[in-house]
Amino acid sequence: MKKKADKKKDVEALHQDLEQARNLFVTGYEKLKVGQDFELRKVVRGAGGKYRVVKNNLAEVASAGTPAEQVLKDLRGMTSVAYTASDPVALAKALTAYAKLNPTFTFKAGLVEGRVIDIKSINDLAAMPSKEEIFAKLLYVINAPAQRLATVIATVGRNLAVVIDQGVKENKFEA
Repeated sequence: MKKKADKKKDVEALHQDLEQARNLFVTGYEKLKVGQDFELRKVVRGAGGKYRVVKNNLAEVASAGTPAEQVLKDLRGMTSVAYTASDPVALAKALTAYAKLNPTFTFKAGLVEGRVIDIKSINDLAAMPSKEEIFAKLLYVINAPAQRLATVIATVGRNLAVVIDQGVKENKFEA
């Protein structure tokens, strides 16, 4: 059993993390084995997030005054949180893929950019393209007109060269 001072340190550390985290997913991890938990932590780190198992009452105390206060209130059962300050889509994709492989891992609630979302919205978020894919598509859309213009300009010069070449071959030009 932890001492009161240790619990206070844990609450303060969790409070700091929750203040910085703009995206948070509250999950249930009942019946996960140690190997599965290790794999989950590796998946979350790979997505740029952090994962922590929390006691429900300590999580509620630590979330006081943070945007996560709404989702960490009145929790029941075994609870863990996965959070990140960066890309929520990558973390949602990683957690959803893990949940498909391990049905005992469940979602309870979520917080994305300060807004509370439900379980259906978490699945919708996981179905979105990643930030890199969106940037690539945007760059393609921006770059496409310039690429077409360059092709058209090059085509005029090429067509002129073909006409001159044909004229030379057929001796249409006199020197």
